[in-house]
Amino acid sequence: MKIVHRQIFKEQFSLFVLIGSCLLGLILVGRLLQLREMLLSQDLGVFDILKLFFYLSPVFLLLLTPIACMLSIFLTFLRMSADRELTALKASGVSLYQLLFAPLVFGGMCSLFSLYIGLFGVSWGMQQFKNSLIEFARTKTKLSLQSGVFNQEFPGLTIYAQKVNLETGDIKFVFVQDKTNKAFTTTVIAPEGSVITDAENEQIKVLFKNGRIFRRVGETLDILHFGTYSVRLPLGKMLRKLGFESTSPKELSFARLLEYDSDPELMKEFDQTRQLKVKVEIQKRLALPLACLILGLFSVPVACVFHAFKQQFGIVLALGVFLVYYSLLSVAESLGESRIVPPFVGVWIPNLLFLGVGLIFLRQAVRERMPTGVLWLLQKLRQRSVA
Repeated sequence: MKIVHRQIFKEQFSLFVLIGSCLLGLILVGRLLQLREMLLSQDLGVFDILKLFFYLSPVFLLLLTPIACMLSIFLTFLRMSADRELTALKASGVSLYQLLFAPLVFGGMCSLFSLYIGLFGVSWGMQQFKNSLIEFARTKTKLSLQSGVFNQEFPGLTIYAQKVNLETGDIKFVFVQDKTNKAFTTTVIAPEGSVITDAENEQIKVLFKNGRIFRRVGETLDILHFGTYSVRLPLGKMLRKLGFESTSPKELSFARLLEYDSDPELMKEFDQTRQLKVKVEIQKRLALPLACLILGLFSVPVACVFHAFKQQFGIVLALGVFLVYYSLLSVAESLGESRIVPPFVGVWIPNLLFLGVGLIFLRQAVRERMPTGVLWLLQKLRQRSVA
């Protein structure tokens, strides 16, 4: 049995890596395409692109780990069933219950991995991703200051610098015209300055030194001398347009979510809708990791029942099952955010439902019996395949 469990575990792990990497790659490419307007003019290397991929990965791994775990276990037992390996093991006196050790251990490991991603990886990845975007904007994109070029990427702002050192951020002879306020126009001229990335506030600061400010209001012109003066370029607004919220509950760490949930004064920073999203997100960070184990257990008897299917049809079937799970989870989230059901109840409904159905299917598979509904479905599918 140790040899059998070892072989089952190896096959599950190899399929998990293959399926997870393929799904993650497809989703990341699609996500980065949404940023094409910001990234098209960048002089990014392969390492920079890979770094952005790496930082975005935890956000999607939280959702992809359960489906990759379920597919790997499902395909492993579907192949064993199709190759009559399960039949040979049963003839040798090995029951399906004895074969559950490898998928349960594998599902448990996937659950721990997903739990770590939910507790720490999501918030870290999103923060590093935003910091990288802001740093690229300062040094490698059209948003950065270029020597002898008038920059008008930000509405209402025109920036010119005669000399720019992107590595140190130092600039020489700077001119800025600010028309963001309709009541007056401000023009700043300085012999020197610097560009500073403020990742915490999601902005770039252009700091001027020993210059003058010309402010015109109607026919009046005011001239001010200054030692230091800064203009803030709001990159955060651009990130908001691309779908990245500054204080989205989905991007907060689990510890921070618990702080908001336990402190009513701190929770007042959010409106009522986001307060409910915080409570739902806490439960979701715990429910999705456990889904690896539950969906893995659910897939074992399903693979045994649908042994007549080829692997390509099995993948479609497993994806359909996960689509049902994810739809139930989305509905449960909406119910929790709408206060129709308590958040700590709604998010766990899909897990409880699939756990109950999975245990029933497992018992039927051990007894080599199938529910009437499954027999009817198999008969219809076979009729269509013959037709």
